[in-house]
Amino acid sequence: MKTISRFKNGRFCNAFDFCYKNFSSVAAAKMETQIPEEKVWENLTAQVSALHSLLQSCARNRAAIKGKACHAKIIIWGLHAAVPTSNMVINVYAKCGLWSSARKVFDKMTERSLVSWNTMIGAYTQNGLEKEAFELFIFMLREGNPFSEFTISSILCACSAKFAVSECKQLHSLAIKAATDFNVFVGTALLDVYAKCGLVKDAREVFESMPEKSVVTWSCMVAGLVQNELYEEALLLFSMVRRIGLELDHFTFSSIICACAGFAALIEGKQVHAVLCKTGFDTNIFVTSSLIDMYAKCGSVGEAYVVFTSTKEKNIVSWNVMISGFAKHACPLEAMVLFEKMQQMGLYPNELTYISVLSACSHVGLVEEAQSYFDLMTREHKITPTVIHYSCMVDIFGRAGKTCEAHDLIKRMPFDATAPMWGSLLACCRVHGNLELAEIAAKHLFEMEPDNAGNHILLSNIYAANKKWEEVARARKFLKESDVKKERGKSWIEIKDKVHTFMVGERTHSRISEIYLKLDSLVEEMQMLGYKAETKHELHDVEESRKQVLLLHHSEKLALTFGLLCLPPGVPIRIMKNLRICVDCHSFMKLASSITGREIVVRDVSRFHHFRDGCCSCGEFW
Repeated sequence: MKTISRFKNGRFCNAFDFCYKNFSSVAAAKMETQIPEEKVWENLTAQVSALHSLLQSCARNRAAIKGKACHAKIIIWGLHAAVPTSNMVINVYAKCGLWSSARKVFDKMTERSLVSWNTMIGAYTQNGLEKEAFELFIFMLREGNPFSEFTISSILCACSAKFAVSECKQLHSLAIKAATDFNVFVGTALLDVYAKCGLVKDAREVFESMPEKSVVTWSCMVAGLVQNELYEEALLLFSMVRRIGLELDHFTFSSIICACAGFAALIEGKQVHAVLCKTGFDTNIFVTSSLIDMYAKCGSVGEAYVVFTSTKEKNIVSWNVMISGFAKHACPLEAMVLFEKMQQMGLYPNELTYISVLSACSHVGLVEEAQSYFDLMTREHKITPTVIHYSCMVDIFGRAGKTCEAHDLIKRMPFDATAPMWGSLLACCRVHGNLELAEIAAKHLFEMEPDNAGNHILLSNIYAANKKWEEVARARKFLKESDVKKERGKSWIEIKDKVHTFMVGERTHSRISEIYLKLDSLVEEMQMLGYKAETKHELHDVEESRKQVLLLHHSEKLALTFGLLCLPPGVPIRIMKNLRICVDCHSFMKLASSITGREIVVRDVSRFHHFRDGCCSCGEFW
């Protein structure tokens, strides 16, 4: 009684007018024989009803201590045998993360309802105990207990967390047999699992077969397409949702903003931003973080910063995204200032913050500053460096020409080196001419990525620069005779709500003849200013003149030319590329920015290059 009476003046007792005296009324009724029996049961019914309300409140508010107190009173009153009451106790423990206590209550039940099983399975799923959820579901079926659409959807959530494709398909079959596959909860859970497991076709089939779709269903389908990098399809689906007139939630908007970022669709991103302002979601902290990231990845770091500064409530994600944006755009000073300001606002940097600030140092060769941040991370903020932090440091040393220091760090770090680490070291060895280390890095890469032709090509470039023609010939022969293929370079540019993609030597575009004529004219003008194609890194076994033609028809040059044809004077040209920009194209873009008076923004696989007045933001450090 003393335990319960402590909550006499608490929020829950006030809410339900449920105090110590009321708890004791049943005991008092038994002692006073003059009270009729039916009156005693009326009081008991009222108290049980109030107790149930209190249990529901405890579950909603995650009030574990108050929930335990209620459980104690239930045992004292002998109400633990009542199935609805025990179900509510299980729910309280589940919502409070006390799954073991929930299971004890479940196991002691002499009789269980469908709600009992669903609540316990849901408790395991909510607490990340997918294996236990599966085992309980199998036990439920073996006991011959009936299941519902809520049971199936809970188990499907467990499949989603574990990427359990086989189990998902079995549950799909079970749902079809039980005629619950058209249920909106089951269908939504099914397409979510299929999408997360990369089975987009299956997810789409489930989605299209559903007779009823909720906002969550649409959100899951959009998110699934984005997770599988089908950004254009996600944007088309979002347009369909808008035409239907559904009221979307912030999860859908966050997903579609991610699609705009991944596809570098700045125009669509701005349109979504406008919709957010109209609907009021522009103040949601998750949505604003996605917006900052979208603008940064679309090459508009200035607009990203405008969104950042106008956001009233910022969490660690908002700061990290903005610092990362500055890092990608070679703005190390801005990234470092924001890093300090974040701490002044009372927020502590986490692992991702340090990855972003180290990347900012990497892109401009700030070795001492990077080492200082690395030490600060371990010394002051007690963050254990991950393999990604070490990878950043390897890249920083390598880019600055300290390839031996980078190799020493790889040997000393408490992790096995990853392929990106060795790839970074190999690329830096090409720039700084360290053939010995390049061969070591390449050897590891050939073992870790046997199908990556880019590593063989990069090593061949290094051999060619060191006039090791026999090794160059051997590399070329290997590439010809093996099944190893190089990823084909492509670039894309957005013009009037449409994305135009170009491959090297493109011939299928509707305006390709006009593009090549304009490109030839631009090259002639550049040659008058001293431009000459840099063919020393072009490894094709063809004549010099043919090499020049191949370089001239690189995808980013074609995308630039198309931008010059279509965009009004003075408008920046934004180009995206799936590979690292080559040396010749980098020089070409610098001269083009000077001749045309345009700002040219190129996002390659690792960073942004802002070309203005014949200069690049990377400072020739990429």
